[in-house]
Amino acid sequence: MPAIQSREQSPAKSGFAADSILDDVSAEILDLKKKLGATILAHYYQEGEIQALADVTGDSLKLAREATKVDSPVIVFCGVLFMAETAKMLNPSKKVLLPDLRAGCSLVDACPADKLERYQERLRENGRKFQTVCYINSSAKVKALSDWVVTSGNAEDVVRNKVPQGYEILFVPDKHLGRYMAEITGRDMILWDGSCMVHEIFSIHDLLKQKREHPKAITIAHPECPKNILDLADFAGGTEAMIKHVATFKESTEFLVATEANMMWELQRRYPQHTYLGVPGITCSCNKCPHMALNTLEKVRDCMKTGQPEITWQPEFDKAKEVLARSLLNPPATAPVQPAGD
Repeated sequence: MPAIQSREQSPAKSGFAADSILDDVSAEILDLKKKLGATILAHYYQEGEIQALADVTGDSLKLAREATKVDSPVIVFCGVLFMAETAKMLNPSKKVLLPDLRAGCSLVDACPADKLERYQERLRENGRKFQTVCYINSSAKVKALSDWVVTSGNAEDVVRNKVPQGYEILFVPDKHLGRYMAEITGRDMILWDGSCMVHEIFSIHDLLKQKREHPKAITIAHPECPKNILDLADFAGGTEAMIKHVATFKESTEFLVATEANMMWELQRRYPQHTYLGVPGITCSCNKCPHMALNTLEKVRDCMKTGQPEITWQPEFDKAKEVLARSLLNPPATAPVQPAGD
């Protein structure tokens, strides 16, 4: 586990007291972790002070897989609701805590399960032969209606190797990731009209300006970004893929980073020899997910103290768990999967 980073304790009015309190909260969290026998999982989009306390940091795919290896009775999931639900589905006997239940996702909101089910029915009525591939940024009810669940880390493998040839792919809810998968795999896609509120608003004007000001910089972008951003990127990939790509640069390099701003904390921690410049959003100088930001050190501490909010088993989890396990944990399918709803 990464050590807690020491903070500068300045005598300035705005610094010393706040830093001391945060250090005390961090110490409380580590003490509670020992008492509970808890494992803390944190997404790369969490604030660095939370990532520094985690036993495991990662993207959605890595955290889903790591959650199945946890042998402690309690998982504290520092991310958003759909991620904590995934951890619970893959670990039914464990207690899964989420610091703030309001930590949602714009992609989840973009694809209500009842609307998806009606659309699937219309496609079948019109004789369309398809399988539904849903991005992990979706509700458990949507996962239960799907044939496959993907993350940015395994989407290409699922689209290429697991959806049988001859089937169209209904890709929900992220139209940008779906379009990118169609482009690199050549598969026919029916795209749901959803997008990530963070990756949707990168400023193409500011990225072009950055590239002019830093002509030797390498631009890396998440495939949730729109095509106009990806077309300017030197590398497109999920968060784990970004880390692996940056690792190939041994000499000091400038990177323009088009993904959630907290990702740069992990890049800086691993590869401090490089310089990381966030691509601005249209309305702000950095793109931080407001849902991820709802989790704070104080809320992490409080959920461990009270055992709440806890993710409890829901009826839709049974079916969703089957799809999750088949998609994220098992080797590629050797036979076609019967499409959901058939």
